[in-house]
Amino acid sequence: MSDFPTARSRRLRRSAALRRQVAETRLHPASFVLPLFVVPGDGISRPISSMPGHAQLSVDRLLPVVKDAAAAGVGGVMLFGIPATKDPTGSGSWDPAGPVPAAIAAIKSEIDEIVVWADVCLCEYTDHGHCGVLDGEIVDNDRTLPLLARAALAYADAGADVIAPSDMMDGRVAAIREALDSKGHPELAICSYSAKYASAYYGPFREAAESAPAFGDRRTHQMDPPNVREALIEVTLDLAEGADMVMVKPAGPYLDVISAVRLATDVPVVAYQVSGEYSMIEAAAANGWIEGDRIMVESLTAIARAGAGITITYYATRAARLLAEG
Repeated sequence: MSDFPTARSRRLRRSAALRRQVAETRLHPASFVLPLFVVPGDGISRPISSMPGHAQLSVDRLLPVVKDAAAAGVGGVMLFGIPATKDPTGSGSWDPAGPVPAAIAAIKSEIDEIVVWADVCLCEYTDHGHCGVLDGEIVDNDRTLPLLARAALAYADAGADVIAPSDMMDGRVAAIREALDSKGHPELAICSYSAKYASAYYGPFREAAESAPAFGDRRTHQMDPPNVREALIEVTLDLAEGADMVMVKPAGPYLDVISAVRLATDVPVVAYQVSGEYSMIEAAAANGWIEGDRIMVESLTAIARAGAGITITYYATRAARLLAEG
């Protein structure tokens, strides 16, 4: 009798073609959403120093980036706006002539094959950098809700496909759903940032979106990193209020949360591979410490393996092209 075992797991690993065929998790460009930062004006492409390869873009410079993403097969883009002026209430967020409505309208008029997501929050639009109107130094939850709904309506009227509230106010999904339904947008989907953690991984984004708080932090409304069961409570509440999809943010450091949410619900689960995750990979690759493309694909595979059906990632177009190359 041979000393070798009958079962040899390595049989299905011996070639790239075999490994591809038996892969349990498959990435597809249609599952990627590319975040973009829109500013007023024309001819503007302002590089984001902490996020190599990304920039704040005026609408005319944004369109070629979206067309490039669509050509690569990327499923969607997520729009964040930086207004010309800011105020205590974030009124620029619902300006129909603001950067996000302008970008939505331009994309929908020229590009059919990509889904347009609109982030809804006030932090980019307030002069204090917090996610809603303030009562002293604390965000006033209930006074913020109608303002978020106004912003969502501005994006809906411009033609957005998905509204994605990221503010983490209690009751904001219900407020937005009611506003959309009552103003002629009952068909519009809501993807709630249900489990958005108060994370240190957001640092580069705050440069990109010019949204760093002038004082304090966001721990009174974003989730505490040690908690998983609380994420499931947030998901349950948002679904009851009318969310069509739910999101976990960040992605890589919270794979266990993605998995728990996937097991707890049948709606699409979205994960956001955030700016800090991107910037750390890029910095290490630039120093020759890691293989950037391999780490990129491995990290995205891990997010999908954990249970995310859609991944918001700054790598969307680059990863899509790499997957097309095989």
